[in-house]
Amino acid sequence: MQAGLIHHIELYVSDLQRTIKFWEWLLSELGYTEYQKWEKGRSYKLRESYIVFVQAETKYLDIPYHRCRVGLNHLAFYAESKNQVDWITTELEKKGGTILYGNRHPHAGGINHYAVYFEDPDRIKVEIVAPR
Repeated sequence: MQAGLIHHIELYVSDLQRTIKFWEWLLSELGYTEYQKWEKGRSYKLRESYIVFVQAETKYLDIPYHRCRVGLNHLAFYAESKNQVDWITTELEKKGGTILYGNRHPHAGGINHYAVYFEDPDRIKVEIVAPR
């Protein structure tokens, strides 16, 4: 283990089943496997780090998430290649996903940055980045 690496990220979601349907295929494509599963949550692990999705309680669903408020702006993951970024983009489009910055895709982050930006079901921004 290396000090400073992220151990896990936990996200509360508005609809666990919808979130799992969205994230499971994506995380699988990135090499994650299911790690933990319980009635109100699910986690996926890659090596020593994992991502947790937990169903938020109804009393906390009144204010929806927005990435421009204080808190998490987005999650960014490395892809294996530009081809994988392109494949994920195509799959997202087939699934009706919201691709962000479409007019600048795949260089929305700059000419030397090859990535796809999109939103999950709760509108959390996600970025998949090709290695240089």
